[in-house]
Amino acid sequence: MRPFAQLTGRIELQKHCLTAVKGLLSDLQRKNTESVAYRHGQHRRALQRFIGEAAWEHEPILQKLSEHIGEKIGRPDGVIVFDPSAFEKCGNKSAGVARQWLGRFGKVDNGQVGVFMAYASKTQHALCNARLFLPQEWTDNKSRCAAAGIPEQAYATHKSRGQLCLEMLEQSGGFLPHAWITGDDELGRPTWFRRALRQRAEQYVLGVPAHTQIRDLDTAPPPYRGRKPAGPFLSVEKWREALDKRRWRKITIRAGEKGHMVMRIAAGRVLAITERGKHGSGQEELLVVTQRPEGNGMRYDYYLSNASPEESLAELARVINAEHRIEECFKRAKSEAGLADYECRTWKGWHHHITLSLLATWFLTVEVLEKKTPALTQCADGALHHCHVFASALYAKTH
Repeated sequence: MRPFAQLTGRIELQKHCLTAVKGLLSDLQRKNTESVAYRHGQHRRALQRFIGEAAWEHEPILQKLSEHIGEKIGRPDGVIVFDPSAFEKCGNKSAGVARQWLGRFGKVDNGQVGVFMAYASKTQHALCNARLFLPQEWTDNKSRCAAAGIPEQAYATHKSRGQLCLEMLEQSGGFLPHAWITGDDELGRPTWFRRALRQRAEQYVLGVPAHTQIRDLDTAPPPYRGRKPAGPFLSVEKWREALDKRRWRKITIRAGEKGHMVMRIAAGRVLAITERGKHGSGQEELLVVTQRPEGNGMRYDYYLSNASPEESLAELARVINAEHRIEECFKRAKSEAGLADYECRTWKGWHHHITLSLLATWFLTVEVLEKKTPALTQCADGALHHCHVFASALYAKTH
Protein backbone atom coordinates (compact mmCIF):
# COMPACT_ATOMS: atom_id res chain seq x y z
CA MET A 1 0.00 0.00 0.00
CA ARG A 2 2.93 2.35 0.52
CA PRO A 3 3.15 3.70 -3.09
CA PHE A 4 -0.58 4.45 -3.05
CA ALA A 5 -0.85 5.84 0.49
CA GLN A 6 2.00 8.28 -0.15
CA LEU A 7 -0.09 9.94 -2.85
CA THR A 8 -2.62 11.11 -0.24
CA GLY A 9 -0.10 13.59 1.20
CA ARG A 10 0.54 14.13 4.90
CA ILE A 11 1.50 11.31 7.27
CA GLU A 12 -1.86 11.38 9.07
CA LEU A 13 -3.67 11.03 5.74
CA GLN A 14 -1.45 8.09 4.81
CA LYS A 15 -2.31 6.42 8.12
CA HIS A 16 -6.03 6.94 7.50
CA CYS A 17 -5.58 5.46 4.01
CA LEU A 18 -4.05 2.30 5.47
CA THR A 19 -6.74 2.09 8.15
CA ALA A 20 -9.53 2.42 5.58
CA VAL A 21 -8.14 -0.31 3.32
CA LYS A 22 -7.54 -2.65 6.28
CA GLY A 23 -11.16 -2.12 7.28
CA LEU A 24 -12.38 -2.88 3.76
CA LEU A 25 -10.39 -6.13 3.86
CA SER A 26 -11.63 -7.10 7.32
CA ASP A 27 -14.45 -9.47 8.28
CA LEU A 28 -16.81 -6.62 9.18
CA GLN A 29 -20.33 -7.34 8.01
CA ARG A 30 -20.94 -3.69 7.09
CA LYS A 31 -17.76 -1.92 5.96
CA ASN A 32 -18.83 1.70 6.28
CA THR A 33 -16.50 4.35 7.68
CA GLU A 34 -17.97 4.25 11.19
CA SER A 35 -17.59 0.47 11.52
CA VAL A 36 -14.02 0.58 10.17
CA ALA A 37 -13.03 3.34 12.60
CA TYR A 38 -14.43 1.48 15.62
CA ARG A 39 -12.73 -1.76 14.52
CA HIS A 40 -9.39 0.07 14.77
CA GLY A 41 -10.21 1.87 18.02
CA GLN A 42 -10.52 5.30 16.39
CA HIS A 43 -13.11 8.05 16.57
CA ARG A 44 -15.32 7.88 13.49
CA ARG A 45 -15.14 11.61 12.70
CA ALA A 46 -11.45 11.60 11.73
CA LEU A 47 -11.92 8.77 9.23
CA GLN A 48 -15.15 10.29 7.92
CA ARG A 49 -13.30 13.53 7.19
CA PHE A 50 -10.58 11.58 5.40
CA ILE A 51 -13.16 9.92 3.12
CA GLY A 52 -15.62 12.78 2.61
CA GLU A 53 -13.68 16.02 3.00
CA ALA A 54 -9.89 15.65 2.95
CA ALA A 55 -8.07 17.32 0.06
CA TRP A 56 -6.38 14.29 -1.48
CA GLU A 57 -6.86 13.55 -5.16
CA HIS A 58 -8.16 10.16 -6.19
CA GLU A 59 -7.09 10.31 -9.86
CA PRO A 60 -3.30 9.98 -9.26
CA ILE A 61 -4.01 6.90 -7.13
CA LEU A 62 -6.20 5.35 -9.83
CA GLN A 63 -3.50 6.10 -12.39
CA LYS A 64 -0.94 4.40 -10.15
CA LEU A 65 -3.31 1.45 -9.74
CA SER A 66 -3.67 1.09 -13.52
CA GLU A 67 0.11 1.22 -13.88
CA HIS A 68 0.53 -1.50 -11.26
CA ILE A 69 -2.15 -3.69 -12.83
CA GLY A 70 -0.52 -3.33 -16.25
CA GLU A 71 2.88 -4.33 -14.86
CA LYS A 72 1.53 -7.29 -12.90
CA ILE A 73 -0.99 -8.92 -15.26
CA GLY A 74 -0.59 -6.98 -18.52
CA ARG A 75 -0.42 -8.94 -21.78
CA PRO A 76 -0.30 -7.65 -25.38
CA ASP A 77 -3.66 -9.32 -26.13
CA GLY A 78 -5.32 -7.90 -23.00
CA VAL A 79 -8.88 -6.57 -23.00
CA ILE A 80 -10.12 -3.29 -21.53
CA VAL A 81 -13.71 -3.64 -20.33
CA PHE A 82 -16.14 -0.78 -19.61
CA ASP A 83 -19.30 -1.33 -17.61
CA PRO A 84 -21.70 0.83 -15.56
CA SER A 85 -22.63 -0.44 -12.10
CA ALA A 86 -25.59 0.80 -10.07
CA PHE A 87 -25.96 1.57 -6.38
CA GLU A 88 -29.44 1.94 -4.88
CA LYS A 89 -29.69 5.18 -2.91
CA CYS A 90 -32.49 6.98 -1.06
CA GLY A 91 -33.02 10.76 -1.02
CA ASN A 92 -31.97 13.34 -3.59
CA LYS A 93 -28.89 15.09 -2.14
CA SER A 94 -26.14 12.54 -2.74
CA ALA A 95 -24.07 13.41 -5.81
CA GLY A 96 -25.58 11.98 -8.99
CA VAL A 97 -28.54 10.27 -7.32
CA ALA A 98 -31.69 10.22 -9.48
CA ARG A 99 -34.36 7.96 -10.88
CA GLN A 100 -32.45 6.27 -13.67
CA TRP A 101 -31.77 2.90 -15.24
CA LEU A 102 -29.97 0.70 -12.72
CA GLY A 103 -28.66 -2.12 -14.89
CA ARG A 104 -27.48 -4.26 -11.99
CA PHE A 105 -31.03 -4.39 -10.63
CA GLY A 106 -32.73 -4.45 -14.05
CA LYS A 107 -35.09 -1.55 -13.32
CA VAL A 108 -35.50 2.23 -13.22
CA ASP A 109 -35.14 3.35 -9.62
CA ASN A 110 -33.50 5.88 -7.34
CA GLY A 111 -29.75 5.43 -7.21
CA GLN A 112 -26.26 6.33 -8.36
CA VAL A 113 -24.40 4.87 -11.33
CA GLY A 114 -20.65 4.48 -11.51
CA VAL A 115 -18.93 3.82 -14.83
CA PHE A 116 -16.07 1.39 -14.30
CA MET A 117 -13.02 0.40 -16.28
CA ALA A 118 -11.57 -3.10 -15.87
CA TYR A 119 -8.67 -4.99 -17.39
CA ALA A 120 -8.67 -8.69 -18.26
CA SER A 121 -5.81 -10.85 -19.46
CA LYS A 122 -5.09 -14.56 -19.49
CA THR A 123 -3.43 -14.05 -16.09
CA GLN A 124 -6.20 -12.29 -14.10
CA HIS A 125 -8.77 -9.50 -14.22
CA ALA A 126 -9.19 -6.36 -12.10
CA LEU A 127 -11.09 -3.08 -11.76
CA CYS A 128 -8.75 -0.15 -12.35
CA ASN A 129 -10.73 3.10 -12.74
CA ALA A 130 -14.16 4.63 -12.09
CA ARG A 131 -16.26 7.75 -12.69
CA LEU A 132 -19.56 8.83 -11.12
CA PHE A 133 -22.19 9.46 -13.80
CA LEU A 134 -24.20 12.69 -13.48
CA PRO A 135 -27.69 12.62 -15.06
CA GLN A 136 -28.69 15.72 -17.01
CA GLU A 137 -31.03 16.86 -14.23
CA TRP A 138 -27.88 17.35 -12.17
CA THR A 139 -25.71 19.12 -14.75
CA ASP A 140 -28.65 21.46 -15.51
CA ASN A 141 -28.80 22.47 -11.82
CA LYS A 142 -25.50 24.20 -10.96
CA SER A 143 -26.45 25.04 -7.37
CA ARG A 144 -27.39 21.42 -6.68
CA CYS A 145 -24.01 20.28 -8.02
CA ALA A 146 -22.17 22.85 -5.92
CA ALA A 147 -24.02 21.72 -2.77
CA ALA A 148 -22.84 18.15 -3.38
CA GLY A 149 -19.23 19.29 -3.80
CA ILE A 150 -19.09 18.47 -7.51
CA PRO A 151 -16.23 20.35 -9.22
CA GLU A 152 -17.28 22.76 -11.96
CA GLN A 153 -15.38 20.90 -14.70
CA ALA A 154 -17.50 17.83 -13.96
CA TYR A 155 -20.86 19.55 -14.50
CA ALA A 156 -20.00 22.38 -16.93
CA THR A 157 -21.34 20.16 -19.72
CA HIS A 158 -23.33 16.96 -19.51
CA LYS A 159 -21.17 13.89 -20.13
CA SER A 160 -22.67 10.61 -21.27
CA ARG A 161 -21.48 7.32 -19.88
CA GLY A 162 -19.58 6.74 -23.12
CA GLN A 163 -17.73 10.04 -22.73
CA LEU A 164 -16.69 9.01 -19.22
CA CYS A 165 -15.31 5.77 -20.70
CA LEU A 166 -13.21 7.73 -23.20
CA GLU A 167 -11.87 9.92 -20.36
CA MET A 168 -10.75 6.83 -18.46
CA LEU A 169 -9.23 5.37 -21.62
CA GLU A 170 -7.18 8.54 -22.06
CA GLN A 171 -6.08 8.44 -18.40
CA SER A 172 -5.34 4.74 -17.93
CA GLY A 173 -5.26 3.04 -21.34
CA GLY A 174 -1.57 3.72 -21.88
CA PHE A 175 -0.64 1.72 -18.77
CA LEU A 176 -2.68 -1.34 -19.81
CA PRO A 177 -1.29 -3.28 -22.79
CA HIS A 178 -4.32 -4.33 -24.78
CA ALA A 179 -5.57 -5.43 -28.18
CA TRP A 180 -9.30 -5.02 -27.57
CA ILE A 181 -11.96 -2.88 -25.92
CA THR A 182 -15.35 -4.28 -25.02
CA GLY A 183 -18.53 -3.29 -23.21
CA ASP A 184 -22.27 -3.89 -23.01
CA ASP A 185 -25.05 -2.72 -25.35
CA GLU A 186 -25.35 0.65 -23.61
CA LEU A 187 -21.96 1.54 -25.07
CA GLY A 188 -22.28 -0.29 -28.39
CA ARG A 189 -25.68 1.21 -29.27
CA PRO A 190 -24.52 4.77 -30.22
CA THR A 191 -22.65 5.06 -33.51
CA TRP A 192 -20.51 7.94 -32.21
CA PHE A 193 -18.85 5.81 -29.50
CA ARG A 194 -17.78 3.12 -31.96
CA ARG A 195 -16.55 5.83 -34.31
CA ALA A 196 -14.57 7.46 -31.48
CA LEU A 197 -12.78 4.18 -30.78
CA ARG A 198 -11.96 3.72 -34.47
CA GLN A 199 -10.49 7.21 -34.56
CA ARG A 200 -8.24 6.21 -31.66
CA ALA A 201 -7.15 3.08 -33.57
CA GLU A 202 -8.78 0.87 -30.95
CA GLN A 203 -10.20 -2.54 -31.82
CA TYR A 204 -13.56 -3.17 -30.20
CA VAL A 205 -16.28 -5.76 -29.64
CA LEU A 206 -19.31 -3.93 -28.21
CA GLY A 207 -22.73 -5.26 -27.34
CA VAL A 208 -25.80 -3.96 -29.20
CA PRO A 209 -29.56 -4.42 -28.58
CA ALA A 210 -31.48 -7.14 -30.41
CA HIS A 211 -33.46 -4.53 -32.38
CA THR A 212 -30.33 -2.88 -33.89
CA GLN A 213 -30.86 -2.46 -37.63
CA ILE A 214 -28.17 -3.74 -40.02
CA ARG A 215 -27.71 -4.50 -43.71
CA ASP A 216 -26.12 -7.88 -44.45
CA LEU A 217 -23.07 -7.42 -46.73
CA ASP A 218 -22.50 -11.16 -47.19
CA THR A 219 -25.89 -11.68 -48.85
CA ALA A 220 -26.27 -11.00 -52.56
CA PRO A 221 -28.10 -7.68 -53.21
CA PRO A 222 -31.48 -7.64 -54.97
CA PRO A 223 -31.65 -7.44 -58.78
CA TYR A 224 -30.55 -4.16 -60.41
CA ARG A 225 -33.57 -1.89 -61.11
CA GLY A 226 -32.11 1.38 -62.31
CA ARG A 227 -30.31 2.33 -59.14
CA LYS A 228 -27.50 0.88 -57.08
CA PRO A 229 -28.88 -2.30 -55.49
CA ALA A 230 -28.72 -2.69 -51.74
CA GLY A 231 -30.09 -5.25 -49.35
CA PRO A 232 -32.82 -4.31 -46.86
CA PHE A 233 -32.21 -3.30 -43.26
CA LEU A 234 -33.30 -5.83 -40.67
CA SER A 235 -32.80 -6.33 -36.96
CA VAL A 236 -29.83 -8.34 -35.72
CA GLU A 237 -32.32 -10.71 -34.13
CA LYS A 238 -33.98 -11.38 -37.50
CA TRP A 239 -30.53 -11.81 -39.04
CA ARG A 240 -29.71 -14.45 -36.45
CA GLU A 241 -33.00 -16.29 -36.97
CA ALA A 242 -32.28 -16.59 -40.70
CA LEU A 243 -28.68 -17.69 -40.19
CA ASP A 244 -27.57 -20.95 -41.80
CA LYS A 245 -26.82 -23.52 -39.07
CA ARG A 246 -23.53 -24.34 -40.74
CA ARG A 247 -22.19 -20.87 -39.86
CA TRP A 248 -22.33 -21.56 -36.12
CA ARG A 249 -19.20 -22.75 -34.34
CA LYS A 250 -18.91 -24.23 -30.87
CA ILE A 251 -16.12 -22.70 -28.73
CA THR A 252 -14.97 -23.92 -25.32
CA ILE A 253 -14.24 -20.72 -23.39
CA ARG A 254 -12.73 -21.72 -20.06
CA ALA A 255 -13.22 -23.96 -17.06
CA GLY A 256 -15.97 -22.71 -14.74
CA GLU A 257 -17.38 -23.81 -11.40
CA LYS A 258 -19.72 -26.27 -13.13
CA GLY A 259 -17.31 -27.50 -15.79
CA HIS A 260 -16.16 -26.06 -19.11
CA MET A 261 -18.12 -23.10 -20.45
CA VAL A 262 -19.20 -23.59 -24.05
CA MET A 263 -20.39 -20.85 -26.40
CA ARG A 264 -21.81 -21.11 -29.91
CA ILE A 265 -20.80 -18.15 -32.07
CA ALA A 266 -21.37 -16.85 -35.59
CA ALA A 267 -20.34 -13.68 -37.43
CA GLY A 268 -20.93 -11.80 -40.67
CA ARG A 269 -20.12 -8.53 -42.40
CA VAL A 270 -22.76 -5.83 -41.99
CA LEU A 271 -23.46 -2.12 -42.31
CA ALA A 272 -25.13 -0.77 -39.18
CA ILE A 273 -27.79 1.91 -39.15
CA THR A 274 -27.05 5.33 -37.66
CA GLU A 275 -29.17 7.16 -35.10
CA ARG A 276 -30.35 9.66 -37.71
CA GLY A 277 -32.20 7.41 -40.08
CA LYS A 278 -32.19 4.32 -42.22
CA HIS A 279 -28.83 4.59 -43.88
CA GLY A 280 -25.54 2.89 -43.24
CA SER A 281 -22.85 4.37 -41.03
CA GLY A 282 -20.38 4.06 -43.92
CA GLN A 283 -18.24 1.70 -41.87
CA GLU A 284 -18.27 -2.03 -42.48
CA GLU A 285 -18.40 -3.96 -39.20
CA LEU A 286 -18.66 -7.53 -38.03
CA LEU A 287 -21.91 -8.62 -36.44
CA VAL A 288 -21.15 -11.29 -33.86
CA VAL A 289 -23.88 -13.42 -32.27
CA THR A 290 -23.38 -15.76 -29.33
CA GLN A 291 -25.62 -18.47 -27.93
CA ARG A 292 -25.39 -19.84 -24.38
CA PRO A 293 -27.70 -21.97 -22.21
CA GLU A 294 -29.64 -19.92 -19.64
CA GLY A 295 -32.23 -21.51 -17.41
CA ASN A 296 -34.41 -23.78 -19.52
CA GLY A 297 -33.68 -21.95 -22.76
CA MET A 298 -30.99 -20.18 -24.75
CA ARG A 299 -29.60 -16.69 -24.42
CA TYR A 300 -28.49 -14.76 -27.49
CA ASP A 301 -26.18 -11.75 -27.32
CA TYR A 302 -25.27 -9.43 -30.19
CA TYR A 303 -22.07 -7.46 -30.80
CA LEU A 304 -20.59 -5.14 -33.41
CA SER A 305 -16.84 -5.10 -34.02
CA ASN A 306 -14.34 -3.36 -36.27
CA ALA A 307 -12.22 -6.52 -36.34
CA SER A 308 -11.05 -7.91 -39.67
CA PRO A 309 -13.50 -10.33 -41.35
CA GLU A 310 -10.65 -12.86 -41.17
CA GLU A 311 -10.51 -12.64 -37.37
CA SER A 312 -11.02 -16.06 -35.79
CA LEU A 313 -14.29 -16.80 -34.00
CA ALA A 314 -12.26 -18.26 -31.15
CA GLU A 315 -10.55 -14.91 -30.56
CA LEU A 316 -13.85 -13.02 -30.71
CA ALA A 317 -15.29 -15.47 -28.19
CA ARG A 318 -12.31 -14.85 -25.89
CA VAL A 319 -12.91 -11.09 -25.98
CA ILE A 320 -16.64 -11.49 -25.33
CA ASN A 321 -15.85 -13.76 -22.40
CA ALA A 322 -13.53 -11.08 -21.01
CA GLU A 323 -16.49 -8.67 -21.06
CA HIS A 324 -18.32 -11.05 -18.71
CA ARG A 325 -15.33 -11.29 -16.34
CA ILE A 326 -16.05 -7.79 -15.05
CA GLU A 327 -19.02 -9.27 -13.20
CA GLU A 328 -16.54 -11.39 -11.24
CA CYS A 329 -14.60 -8.20 -10.46
CA PHE A 330 -17.73 -6.52 -9.10
CA LYS A 331 -18.64 -9.61 -7.08
CA ARG A 332 -15.23 -9.63 -5.40
CA ALA A 333 -15.25 -5.87 -4.81
CA LYS A 334 -18.76 -5.79 -3.34
CA SER A 335 -18.65 -8.97 -1.28
CA GLU A 336 -15.06 -8.78 -0.02
CA ALA A 337 -13.91 -5.15 -0.28
CA GLY A 338 -16.99 -3.07 0.62
CA LEU A 339 -17.46 -1.41 -2.76
CA ALA A 340 -21.15 -0.63 -2.09
CA ASP A 341 -20.80 -0.02 1.69
CA TYR A 342 -20.53 3.77 1.60
CA GLU A 343 -22.67 6.43 3.25
CA CYS A 344 -21.04 9.61 1.89
CA ARG A 345 -23.05 12.16 -0.07
CA THR A 346 -20.37 14.24 -1.76
CA TRP A 347 -18.64 13.82 -5.09
CA LYS A 348 -15.28 13.64 -3.34
CA GLY A 349 -16.53 11.09 -0.80
CA TRP A 350 -17.90 8.76 -3.50
CA HIS A 351 -14.65 8.78 -5.49
CA HIS A 352 -12.51 8.44 -2.35
CA HIS A 353 -14.42 5.39 -1.14
CA ILE A 354 -14.52 3.73 -4.56
CA THR A 355 -10.77 4.30 -5.04
CA LEU A 356 -9.92 2.71 -1.68
CA SER A 357 -12.22 -0.22 -2.43
CA LEU A 358 -10.50 -0.80 -5.79
CA LEU A 359 -7.14 -0.83 -3.98
CA ALA A 360 -8.46 -3.39 -1.49
CA THR A 361 -9.83 -5.52 -4.33
CA TRP A 362 -6.51 -5.38 -6.17
CA PHE A 363 -4.76 -6.56 -2.99
CA LEU A 364 -7.03 -9.62 -2.97
CA THR A 365 -6.33 -10.24 -6.65
CA VAL A 366 -2.57 -10.15 -6.07
CA GLU A 367 -3.01 -12.60 -3.18
CA VAL A 368 -4.82 -14.99 -5.55
CA LEU A 369 -2.02 -14.64 -8.11
CA GLU A 370 0.69 -15.42 -5.58
CA LYS A 371 -1.15 -18.45 -4.22
CA LYS A 372 -1.31 -19.90 -7.72
CA THR A 373 2.50 -20.09 -8.04
CA PRO A 374 3.81 -21.76 -4.83
CA ALA A 375 5.60 -24.49 -6.77
CA LEU A 376 7.50 -21.92 -8.81
CA THR A 377 8.53 -20.12 -5.63
CA GLN A 378 9.75 -23.36 -4.05
CA CYS A 379 11.66 -24.23 -7.19
CA ALA A 380 13.29 -20.81 -7.24
CA ASP A 381 14.17 -21.08 -3.55
CA GLY A 382 15.65 -24.56 -4.09
CA ALA A 383 17.71 -23.36 -7.04
CA LEU A 384 18.96 -20.44 -4.97
CA HIS A 385 19.97 -22.82 -2.17
CA HIS A 386 21.98 -24.99 -4.59
CA CYS A 387 23.66 -21.87 -5.97
CA HIS A 388 24.78 -20.92 -2.46
CA VAL A 389 26.09 -24.45 -1.81
CA PHE A 390 27.98 -24.49 -5.10
CA ALA A 391 29.43 -21.01 -4.52
CA SER A 392 30.57 -21.95 -1.01
CA ALA A 393 32.28 -25.14 -2.25
CA LEU A 394 33.96 -23.24 -5.10
CA TYR A 395 35.19 -20.58 -2.69
CA ALA A 396 36.57 -23.22 -0.30
CA LYS A 397 38.40 -24.99 -3.14
CA THR A 398 40.04 -21.86 -4.56
CA HIS A 399 41.08 -20.52 -1.14
